[in-house]
Amino acid sequence: MPLGRPIAPLSIGPDERDVLERWTRRPTTAQALAQRARLILACAEGKTNTVVAQDLGVTKQMVGKWRARFCERRVDGLLDEPRPGAPRTITDTDVERILALTLESTPRDATHWSTRSMAQRAGMTQSAVSRIWRAFALQPHRTETFKLSKDPLFIEKVRDVVGLYMDPPDRALVLSVDEKSEIQALDRTAPLLPMRPGQIERRTHDYVRHGTTSLFAALDTASGKVIGSVQRRHRSIEFVKFLDQIDAAVPKDLDVHLVLDNYGTHKTLLVRRWLAKRPRYHLHFTPTSASWLNQVERWFAALTEKQLRRGVFRSTRDLETAIMDYLETSNASPKPFVWTKTADQILASLARFCQRISDSRH
Repeated sequence: MPLGRPIAPLSIGPDERDVLERWTRRPTTAQALAQRARLILACAEGKTNTVVAQDLGVTKQMVGKWRARFCERRVDGLLDEPRPGAPRTITDTDVERILALTLESTPRDATHWSTRSMAQRAGMTQSAVSRIWRAFALQPHRTETFKLSKDPLFIEKVRDVVGLYMDPPDRALVLSVDEKSEIQALDRTAPLLPMRPGQIERRTHDYVRHGTTSLFAALDTASGKVIGSVQRRHRSIEFVKFLDQIDAAVPKDLDVHLVLDNYGTHKTLLVRRWLAKRPRYHLHFTPTSASWLNQVERWFAALTEKQLRRGVFRSTRDLETAIMDYLETSNASPKPFVWTKTADQILASLARFCQRISDSRH
């Protein structure tokens, strides 16, 4: 004679089976719902609650609960029931009104809304306005600057430089070259107060300047290594000296493609004569006001963030030593920057941006 309470028979129709199997396969289905679907499919095979629990690694009580709920309410019984909580007080109309006010108006006494001024204007709480802004990624307190290039050959230059990054020529080296000029050797007027528990590092806002230097750098876009040198002045003479340094470092059997900006130092007669004697060098200029196309600018940004911005330099020599130490450390474990956007994607993005500017004028 069988022991225990009798198990209610469970059968599923073709449509229900199709729904349950889709729930178990879809990657976006909640795992709890997928497990309930597998549980019911196993029960439909005639297995007991004990066997199903052992196969799926759950308790018998859980199997019995969802078997009973499925028998009572079918597939809908497997879904989560509405959770308790206070009823919604902010309607879709309220949200739409907040968005319209934020995007289409400004307060009388300011250039942009704050959560407090918007809450007062809309008759809501500050936290409600903050939640709506976060949900729609609105940040009225922030602003960014931009500059559009007026280079008549902008499209051609973008395709040329990006093509070098994404499909470099064989038997050639692509170097992203630029100068970080007038780097200041700054010393603080009082000693730093170092960080300690509960207090960040503190320094005086004023400083003493001990001179400037310039860094010439050439980033190998394939390996991430950098050829660099510091010079006290920033003229075509120093640039040619740096070209000599590049020429000595690059194997003679490789062509060299240099990505440069439109700075006048790169186009003087002295530089042109140097290039004319070395036909393996090929120059590719970025568009005007488009230094973001030059990969070495990203390396300059890392140098500034990690070594220069918070550094204390009591002489130009200290500054140059710090720069060369960073260069040596960077070359010890180089990591190239990966260019991901094609020229077509960049141009399409700029076209959409220009269209937004045109629409805003009307």
